[in-house]
Amino acid sequence: MRLERIRLFASVCFMVAVPIASCAQAVPAEKANEARIDRLLHQMTLEEKMNLIRGGVEPESEYQGQAGYLPGVPRLHIPSLRFADGPPGVLTRVPSQAETATMGVAATFSLHDAEQNGVVIGREARSLGIDVVLQPFINIDRDLTFARGYNTLGEDPFLTGKMGAAEIRGAQSQGVMAQAKHYVGYDTDSYNVFIDQQTLHEVYVAPFEEAVRAGVSSIMCSYNRLNGPFACGNDDTLKTILRGQIGFRGFVTSDWGAVHSVQFINHGLDMEMPGEVPADSPFAAFMHTFFRTATVEGGAPRALNADDLAGILGGAIPEEPRKAGLDLGAFPRDADPKTMNESLKDGSITEATITQAARRVLYEIDRFGYLDGKQKHNVTPQDIEANAAVIEKTAEDAAVLLKNDDHTLPLKPEDLADLVLIGPTAGQVAAIGTFGERSPGLPERQVGPLAALQKLAPNAKIVYAVDDDMTGTPVPASLLSHDGQPGLLRTETNGKKSVDPVLDFTQTNHSALPPNSAITWTGELAVPADGDYWLYLQAIGTRGRLLIDGKELGRTGATKGTVHGDIQHSSQDNGLPTTDGLDNVRRAIQLTRGSHKLSVEISGDTSQAPAQIRLNWMTPTARQTNHLAALTAARSARTAVVFLWTRDKPSFILPGEQNRLVEEIAAVNPNTIVVLNTSQAIAMPWLPKVKAVLEMWWPGDEGGWATAKTLLGQNNPAGRLPFTWAKQLSDYPATDPAHPERSAKGVDGKTTFSEGVLVGYRWFDDRKIDPLFAFGEGLSYTHFEYSDMKATRSPDGGATVSIRIKNTGRVAGDEVPQVYLEAPEKRPAGVQFAERKLVAFDRLTLQPNESKEVTLRIEPRQFQYWSTSTNAWVLPTGSRTLKAGSSSRDLKLEATVN
Repeated sequence: MRLERIRLFASVCFMVAVPIASCAQAVPAEKANEARIDRLLHQMTLEEKMNLIRGGVEPESEYQGQAGYLPGVPRLHIPSLRFADGPPGVLTRVPSQAETATMGVAATFSLHDAEQNGVVIGREARSLGIDVVLQPFINIDRDLTFARGYNTLGEDPFLTGKMGAAEIRGAQSQGVMAQAKHYVGYDTDSYNVFIDQQTLHEVYVAPFEEAVRAGVSSIMCSYNRLNGPFACGNDDTLKTILRGQIGFRGFVTSDWGAVHSVQFINHGLDMEMPGEVPADSPFAAFMHTFFRTATVEGGAPRALNADDLAGILGGAIPEEPRKAGLDLGAFPRDADPKTMNESLKDGSITEATITQAARRVLYEIDRFGYLDGKQKHNVTPQDIEANAAVIEKTAEDAAVLLKNDDHTLPLKPEDLADLVLIGPTAGQVAAIGTFGERSPGLPERQVGPLAALQKLAPNAKIVYAVDDDMTGTPVPASLLSHDGQPGLLRTETNGKKSVDPVLDFTQTNHSALPPNSAITWTGELAVPADGDYWLYLQAIGTRGRLLIDGKELGRTGATKGTVHGDIQHSSQDNGLPTTDGLDNVRRAIQLTRGSHKLSVEISGDTSQAPAQIRLNWMTPTARQTNHLAALTAARSARTAVVFLWTRDKPSFILPGEQNRLVEEIAAVNPNTIVVLNTSQAIAMPWLPKVKAVLEMWWPGDEGGWATAKTLLGQNNPAGRLPFTWAKQLSDYPATDPAHPERSAKGVDGKTTFSEGVLVGYRWFDDRKIDPLFAFGEGLSYTHFEYSDMKATRSPDGGATVSIRIKNTGRVAGDEVPQVYLEAPEKRPAGVQFAERKLVAFDRLTLQPNESKEVTLRIEPRQFQYWSTSTNAWVLPTGSRTLKAGSSSRDLKLEATVN
């Protein structure tokens, strides 16, 4: 889902104040050898053309567990392509570094940081043998209940477009294709979306237009219907807007399973993914291959296994609400069984249409030099240190200081002399938050905030209280038996039986099992008392499944053929791995006192790594003991820093008892500081009772260092909120109970974005709703003064704004000036305008008492609106007011342009 091109590249670099270095990357030029493309297409058979527009199955000996594979045409030396998921990072069977989550990248308000993250993504992809990275994710964060909202770059289309375009330039500078997603209207969990044309152009298409301008190679169309047709078979969005109005020349790929008719190719789709699906994949029963020209022989595909799919998606961990079963009916199912073979015979699709689609793919293959050997499919060592430097810098730049009463932060020597850190994400860095379609991270790189503080402030006296122990302790041998005998009965696939006193086979205790072990342990668990028990199935190098009393309680998320890395990654099922680097399937279950049947199964995960498996738990008594220990530590310390986390489940609420934890800590320690590891707004009922709140997002592998440096003042926070932080969920337009049509459930099966262009802060401004924290807001350890704003019209119809900013504080820091355009005084009839909208931003560093004049350029498009009567961009008459400041609600200066 991307936008315009290299002929506009130079102007793009000057539309927002952009550091020169961010435009210095060698992005592939927007040109290809048309004569060579014509010659190759002329030599191809029909099936060879299909192999450029239909996904295939990579040979198992070469497959890297990536999302997709395009076979290419070996006879004509046209290489295959590998497609890998993100954002952020790159997901394959080889673990790779975890970058700062996308919302954190957006919070930097730095195009340089965004581009450098793109460079890291491109560099990782090259190392891992990947050609196409399925990112950036440039949908709009309009609905906090949207399951993928955390993956966005925030609520503002201008910020999203600019940051996404910068990331594209960075990734493609490494010789890797970027694929912007998901075009378009994929901003809700609804699959049936309606958006008016003005809003569609100005809000939801706008980031994709920026992507095209940045030279994006390809765009992924989304699952949902939009104004009737599916997005992957939508003439209006794909042909009229994307090809016609925006001028996109690259290829359009379906999201995986988003094709529901072979006729989509006649409506603007170029490539079907995943295309052919391995017979042993859980998706084989779920996704139909439409772009098939051959007659398929053999039996029916395997039956749909809901347990497999539920395992892939992951279950609820103990702190989260118990989820209902997987709703397979919500996903659009195929209605038209006709394939390409039949459609070519009846003439409803022509080979010329197939050739045109293949041409677009071949154009990008040539443009990126893949026909000339510039492609790389071998896996080589990753540039760990160079990537780590970018990840840490981004995490530092993303830090948003939301509250800082009495200048509580940074920590003072007296704080460090008597400090307690509380919470599991104090001991371990919340690198990724939630697994999803992103790089899994490298546990060996992850240093928690506690250890980082101890390293950076070696004389500090720090106590650590975990409160919620996510690693737990092994279920003791005294509680495990089988057939009245001690221990669990081990049964191997060859029939060999033996007894193990405990289930604890890890490298930590030097007892890991051989690779590809397939073993079942059975027996009984003696529960000492009635209660809510938290059982942890911990594994790496293997797949595992846990059953209690004959019912499955949990399983590891990796399943062969599910294009999410294929092997078991350590962060897959809990967000945090165990403290010794195992994946952690954590489940809660009510158990009565007495004996309960227990079964654990493991099987190979194709990694060829030693199989590690352990059964840990946290009893009700142990959890209560840990909680009381945290309160005791807080009561006796001068300063308490409480670390809070969420995987965005549930929406707008911290999971578990974390709100109660903060309330209780603040009640016994008046110097309580909160560090958040979230990706969306959450309710903070305890906010008046704490001294400071620092949002660190999901900061990536190096986030522990970034957090410690920010707490110590070695990094001055200057991140800004890329969304509006409401006081209550109902304040947002998509979750306003007065407008059920906007919700994912919608009305009569239809979700209508009836708020129009009033997304995010625009809605709050229009309805005069006070947010808890405004879009663009963020505090600093210093202070800045704005003055001398000037604005002049540019010859191209845009404008230039200059502002002088001075650091009036005692420490160096970054400031993020933002320029907003007010609605015209005379509004054309039938046209919707926001009270104000973001049209420019920058980020600059100032030393104490230093001042600089900042120049920001505003594009002509920002002054225009989309006219539904003329189907064109129109400039309203009259003068316009521009306001500048440090957030959407802190606008200190204004100027007028005619």
